[in-house]
Amino acid sequence: MIATLKAFVARHWPVLRLRTILFGTLLFVAALPGISAIFLRVYENALVRRTEAELVAQSAALAASAAVDWPGRKGRIATQADPFLDAVDRGDNSYGMPTFRDHPTEIDLRSSPILPPRPPAKAAREPPDPAALSVADHLQPAFEETKRTTLSSIIMLDARGTVLTGPDRGRSLAFLPEVHSALGGKPMTVLRINENYGAHYPFEWLSRASNIRLHHTRPITVDGQAKAVVLVSRSPRALFRGIYEDRGKIILGVVAIFLLLIVLSAVLSRAIVRPIENLSRTTRALSSGRHVSPVRPSLQVVEIRDLFRDFEVMAASIDKRSRYLRDFASSVSHEFKTPLAAISGAIELLQDHAEDMPPTDRERFLANMAADAERLSRLVRRLMELAQADLRMDGVEEQTDIAPTLAAVADGLGGSGFAVRLDLPDALPALAIDADALEAVLTTLVENARQAGASKLSVSASRNANEVNLDLVDDGPGVPPADQARIFDPFFTSKREQGGTGLGLSIARSLLQAYRGSLELVPSEHGAHFRITVGAA
Repeated sequence: MIATLKAFVARHWPVLRLRTILFGTLLFVAALPGISAIFLRVYENALVRRTEAELVAQSAALAASAAVDWPGRKGRIATQADPFLDAVDRGDNSYGMPTFRDHPTEIDLRSSPILPPRPPAKAAREPPDPAALSVADHLQPAFEETKRTTLSSIIMLDARGTVLTGPDRGRSLAFLPEVHSALGGKPMTVLRINENYGAHYPFEWLSRASNIRLHHTRPITVDGQAKAVVLVSRSPRALFRGIYEDRGKIILGVVAIFLLLIVLSAVLSRAIVRPIENLSRTTRALSSGRHVSPVRPSLQVVEIRDLFRDFEVMAASIDKRSRYLRDFASSVSHEFKTPLAAISGAIELLQDHAEDMPPTDRERFLANMAADAERLSRLVRRLMELAQADLRMDGVEEQTDIAPTLAAVADGLGGSGFAVRLDLPDALPALAIDADALEAVLTTLVENARQAGASKLSVSASRNANEVNLDLVDDGPGVPPADQARIFDPFFTSKREQGGTGLGLSIARSLLQAYRGSLELVPSEHGAHFRITVGAA
């Protein structure tokens, strides 16, 4: 199951950038406090609105009871048969009227004004309405029972705003805006500061609604007129008490957040941490001489993917360089062993038989020793040149005009039955290579052509995008097919008897590669065709 899920995620995982994953993770973590604060504010506002809805329901029920019980009421008695109400009870909506109408809440902690505490009632100018007073006395038991159950304050006022219940009976609250609105036939809810508030919990200061009280007024409508008003008030449910009551939902949200954090940690681990650890192990193995291919991560990240690709290129280059050094060391030992053995043998012969050796033999041995010593010196010089070519740092901005360099090589090596012909276009850009390096490469190729028996060498140039191609074609015997794949290998030469070291072409190619150029042998039916490619400055 888990393996299947991992494979599914790996198949559909988008290749993201590392900065995108880190930014998303840090943004989520940084947004958690803000999200929590917003949740608390929204949740607290929801608690206040829930309290308002409860007050609306209470006042509606009490107002309806008072209207039904109102003396001299001319409207239909609620106990009479009503086809519409019966249809509503049956769930029949054939009358085209809604079976339920929600009363929208008006309070919003963010925008609703918070009024001062409710001022004391003032002296009334007229006595209470007798009819309203009789209804209030008749419903007083219902008021008391409702107050004990809902912990709400319930006050009934007559049409002039005179208090009919409670300790302020006979006094007036008509000056309150909510009472004035209800006397006009419109229910109203307001927020007022609770002057009797006392903190019960240490963190109540975090709640905006802890010291406020909701006041809702609803008219008691009889025969289309507001005969009285019901004023109910209650403090909203405490924020932390509401959180405790809804702890199951909140715990579920917290668990979901922690699960999301675990998922993000797993993504960071599989996409970043584990690939880096794997790459570190592979690097240690590579440093100890063992070639181990790194395991690519299943969740691809752009930077990590590029890092693995670069590491594989580096590992392949190191392996290639190691094999090159092993082969190079073997070739060097072989090249040095032959002249050293010849010199050592000649020295032994001279030491043992120098007195009775004919002068001609002694001179021949000395000449052979001098030739072998000269060959060793030539090998050492070539090796130094090859090392300098391999260690030359690229990226240096160089500019060389090709025409003077070619002219200097042609003048220096031409003549004595060997001609160098130049075929260069007029508008040719400067090359991004050092003049001495380019001259050394050209000198090597021209000397090889002359030593191979060519009588003519043609040099042409052409531009290809941001590169310049130099083609050197001679009329000599060319490179034998069997030697074409090895002519750039160090110490490979077909003229060892004539003193060839087999390092000229290797040095030329290394010099060009140091300047991001190339040297290659182009197939040709007649003669040898070498192509030099160098970037334009």
